[in-house]
Amino acid sequence: MVVQAILLIATGCMVVLLLLVFFEPGLPYRLVGGVDRLGEDGFLRVAELLVASEVRSARSVRVLTNGTAFYEAELQAIAAARTSVHIESFIFHPSAIGDRFLSVLADCAKRGVSVRIVVDAIGSFPTPNSYFDELRQAGGQVAWYQPIRWYTLKRLNNRSHRNIIVVDGEVAFIGGAGISRHWSEPYLGSPPWRDTVVRVSGSVVVGLQSTFLENWLEASGEMLASKDAFHTECAEPSALAAIVVTGTPSPARASRARVLFQLLLATAAESIEINSPYFLPDRSARRELIAAAARNVRVRVIVPDRHNNHWIARLASRRQYGDLLRGGVEIFEYQPGMIHAKIMIVDRRCAVVGSTNFDSRSFEINDEVNLAMFDRSVAARFADDFESDLGLSRQVTLDDWKRRSRLERLIAAVCIVLERQE
Repeated sequence: MVVQAILLIATGCMVVLLLLVFFEPGLPYRLVGGVDRLGEDGFLRVAELLVASEVRSARSVRVLTNGTAFYEAELQAIAAARTSVHIESFIFHPSAIGDRFLSVLADCAKRGVSVRIVVDAIGSFPTPNSYFDELRQAGGQVAWYQPIRWYTLKRLNNRSHRNIIVVDGEVAFIGGAGISRHWSEPYLGSPPWRDTVVRVSGSVVVGLQSTFLENWLEASGEMLASKDAFHTECAEPSALAAIVVTGTPSPARASRARVLFQLLLATAAESIEINSPYFLPDRSARRELIAAAARNVRVRVIVPDRHNNHWIARLASRRQYGDLLRGGVEIFEYQPGMIHAKIMIVDRRCAVVGSTNFDSRSFEINDEVNLAMFDRSVAARFADDFESDLGLSRQVTLDDWKRRSRLERLIAAVCIVLERQE
């Protein structure tokens, strides 16, 4: 009887824990008080305080559209490195493009450049540790984030989803793309994934370097304090304002990345344009999007169509379209292939790019990083891509959504259990 009672209590505890994991409500994230709009004097100061990150300067910004552009720019910057190359990647898969990166990185290490890579153990699960042997032999270092061990099981759900490259502490690349054939080669009749990476220089790179060092410590146990890891610059008159905002889960569920997104949604006055491969806004985010549309802000969202590599996420996303469409949000499904860009443009004044998907996993579970740039010309460059993507997308109407098949509705209903994990 005692054993049975213990088993019953243990089973009950497990059920409660699972219910908390899958059904714990998210924070409401209500913005209280009069906040200046984008472009007004007080907005950036409020943003700094809310996301606990300093607004810095970006001396140059290049928006690199698709793998043919951003991989070549990244490889060129790495090949020219003088002191250090730091890479953090959720996905680093064996592939032709992966081989190119490792070859260039090994060359850097051989000539004395400090090369360090953080690779997520789940995102890069197909990658054997031996894939990096040549780089290690050349003097480079590779550390796995949250490898599957008995002592990491309690944190197994937390992944580093960040994708950043920092060269010499002076130049950085940030976006949603890892290192894999997904972004460089056609596959099964589909084109390479559509994605965007930004090359940036200036003092804002310090924030991205610090982000890498946080996960390097967690993966390797090393606190890097070498002078060549950081390069500081004074703000220049021509530099634009930018801020690095990390997403690191806290026990109380608050996320700086989510604060940034919620702040921008709540203060938008003209337009909100979102690219997200996995678009599952929770209740408070949906409320804010609908509220924006109600105050005559044009809200447009581009998501993948049938080429989405996570079909459960797609069906769960489509389940949520109804309230958004009724509320005036416009939703478009990208037709040519998988669109993996993670971008938000607000009032054509601010552009946010990074690793964060518009879902609970990115906002509450994963380690993420985003770069917000407050500049009309940069926002216009992102908007050009958005309009191009829009031309390759099909708009979803409320009637379309209502005509979903019974099978899709059934599967989507079952997927409710997994929505916070997508």
